[in-house]
Amino acid sequence: MDRAISSATQRQRHWRLGLWLVAAVVAVGAALVAFRTVLQPSIRRPEILTATVDTGPVEASLTAAGLLIPAHEAVLTSPIASTVRRVVRQVGQPVQPGQPILELDKELTATELAKLEDAQQQNRNKHDQLRLTLERALNDLQSQEQVQRVKVGSLQSALRDEQYLLKIGGGTAESVRQAELNLKVAQLELRRLQEQIGNQRRANAADVRELGYTMQMQQRSIAELASKLTQADISSPRPGVLTWVNEDLGSTVRQGDVLARVADLSSFRVRATIADTYAGQLSPGGAVVVRLNNDTDLRGTIGTISPAADKGVVTFYAQLAQDHHPDLRPNLRADVFVVTKAHPKAVRVKNGPFYQGGREQPVFVVKDGWAERRTVRFGDSNFDYVEVISGLRPGEQIVLSDMKEHQDTPRLRITE
Repeated sequence: MDRAISSATQRQRHWRLGLWLVAAVVAVGAALVAFRTVLQPSIRRPEILTATVDTGPVEASLTAAGLLIPAHEAVLTSPIASTVRRVVRQVGQPVQPGQPILELDKELTATELAKLEDAQQQNRNKHDQLRLTLERALNDLQSQEQVQRVKVGSLQSALRDEQYLLKIGGGTAESVRQAELNLKVAQLELRRLQEQIGNQRRANAADVRELGYTMQMQQRSIAELASKLTQADISSPRPGVLTWVNEDLGSTVRQGDVLARVADLSSFRVRATIADTYAGQLSPGGAVVVRLNNDTDLRGTIGTISPAADKGVVTFYAQLAQDHHPDLRPNLRADVFVVTKAHPKAVRVKNGPFYQGGREQPVFVVKDGWAERRTVRFGDSNFDYVEVISGLRPGEQIVLSDMKEHQDTPRLRITE
């Protein structure tokens, strides 16, 4: 027959059932927490870059490509058409004023100079011959004038004789008229000779001047070519360092071709190029920041700006405040930032992939192991910093990495 279950056994069964129920509830809760954790979006800390919002200067700038060049450089060109005969100095060697750098073949120019001097000697001979010929023609006319003067004097005497004879009744009026006519004709001839002599003198002077001008132009050509011949031994006009020289012995050079460059490497400036769309924002005296390869920043100002654009870019030159900085090297490339606006005390954050260039955009703020999305208004920016207008406070930390994959996620867990 059946026996009644004791109360102790019933209590034990009830405790056991309760423990199972509690364990089941705990297990279900743990499963729900684990499932929720799996579904919660997260990102690993090593995969992101962060930066802290602070206050400091922000300078809005335009980026240009720069090249360091010597502040003072002498370009030596060929004074004549010739060939390279000898290179005296090598690139990198220091030079002093007057020291030879390169020699050109001067034989052809010397021959041309000799031809010009021979032609000038011919001009001198022509000048002497012309002077003798002109003097001979003038002397002939002067002799004719003297003869005519004597003839006029004789006719004047004959006229007086005829007038006296007519007065005493020994002559006729016809004889007097004939004597007057002869005297008038002789006087006209004398006047013609005098005018001819004047014209001859003026013509002689004009011919002599014309040949003199020819001789002067020839002499200038001789002096110019002689000067070029002396300059054919290319020498340094100033102290410096030889940065380039035409080392191709025997190569043909034309007049005006560059043969060498001598630079003063104690100071430098920057030649920069920027898109012509920004040309209107360039102005002489404007501030620039020049960044070298080792992240050295040097400040300077815009000196000159090219008036014309070439292939879509404008060239300008910048003077450096520290133009003798030890990190400066010739032909060293650098980033040039043209400052367009300055904010000395702005809330700022480092520039990074997160910044899309807009005035308002979402960012992720790091707090207590979470990255929360927040809309922030930005102002001016440069290569290093972005100005924060609203949405962030100094001391807060944001994610600098590109977070486009999570742009619709309001909150991300940051895991290790």
